[in-house]
Amino acid sequence: MSDLYETLKHDLHRFANSIARHEQEGKDLVQDALVKSLEQEDLLEWPRHKQKAWFYRVIKNKLIDQRRKDQRLSSWEEDLDFPVEELTGRRLETVELLSKLPSDQSDIVFKRYWVGLSSKEIGEQLELPASTVRFKLQQAMKRLRNYFEEE
Repeated sequence: MSDLYETLKHDLHRFANSIARHEQEGKDLVQDALVKSLEQEDLLEWPRHKQKAWFYRVIKNKLIDQRRKDQRLSSWEEDLDFPVEELTGRRLETVELLSKLPSDQSDIVFKRYWVGLSSKEIGEQLELPASTVRFKLQQAMKRLRNYFEEE
């Protein structure tokens, strides 16, 4: 496992720092992903690109979990006025929407609209051509549009 970490550590820290608010939060995300990787028995048998994608997904999901927890705690601690409640609701709605997409599309939407990465940057992280990223992003947005129309 240490060889795998040495191989991926720069990419994992770069990704975690790009989506986290602070460097320390990024380090915590990577550490949590490493702990979780110890529970994934067959991870070392996977191809390298799938290992990296697995780590990215775990880091992203951990960040979403932390944001949800932070929002719950802040709502208990503060006397919320209307604008903050409105923003909190939007964040929760966004997280809920991402959970309705397949994981690969959810990753791309998250990186594009939360992190603000370009199609090229996302493609470099996921080892996909930028055109494939744009296609998957288009498919994800179509799914979300259909979801809204059904409601």
